[in-house]
Amino acid sequence: AVDKGIKGGLIDNDIPDWSGKTAVVATDNLAGGQLAGQWLAENLPDGGKIAILEGVLGNPSLEARVDGMLETLGDKAEVVAQTPTDCDQTKGLNAAQDILTANPDIVAVYGACGPPITGALEAVKAAGLEGKLIVVGFDASGDEVAAIQAGTQSASVAQFPDKMGSMGAQAAFDAAMGNPVEPNIDTGTEMVTAHNVDQNS
Repeated sequence: AVDKGIKGGLIDNDIPDWSGKTAVVATDNLAGGQLAGQWLAENLPDGGKIAILEGVLGNPSLEARVDGMLETLGDKAEVVAQTPTDCDQTKGLNAAQDILTANPDIVAVYGACGPPITGALEAVKAAGLEGKLIVVGFDASGDEVAAIQAGTQSASVAQFPDKMGSMGAQAAFDAAMGNPVEPNIDTGTEMVTAHNVDQNS
């Protein structure tokens, strides 16, 4: 299509090595991770221990969510575990169980995507730590929002799929009309907590 002069844009995920794209309309995952790290730094006790449930190893978007978090977390907390979960709920549950067994004194869990955090909440509840650990996810999925409303999850980084659609359509229209289009269009992120969860449900 591109060889025939048709514009090609990407929504939600990038193809880094493809030179034919007009624009990438997606979440800035590094910025979202930084948002989570900043929130954690403000809410964790100094020197507390934190565990990280990674997404899919080798996926740039998911790795950026962890890199960004670590960048703004700084030396506020000690990372005692980083476990890949493939963004799978059951793997998140199993990883969290292992982490809590090995590190019963952790104060927080951060997940790079929603399903593993939902699984981790099951492990936290089974360990009798519900409401005692800081649990932060990324996606603000329906399950996460419900958990934040219930007080069992602390926070999550929200993405805006509706903006990806509307801004992606606008970028495609502009490209087709020959108007200038930014190569990278950030659709934004927001920290969802108990204070604003009802606005994001």
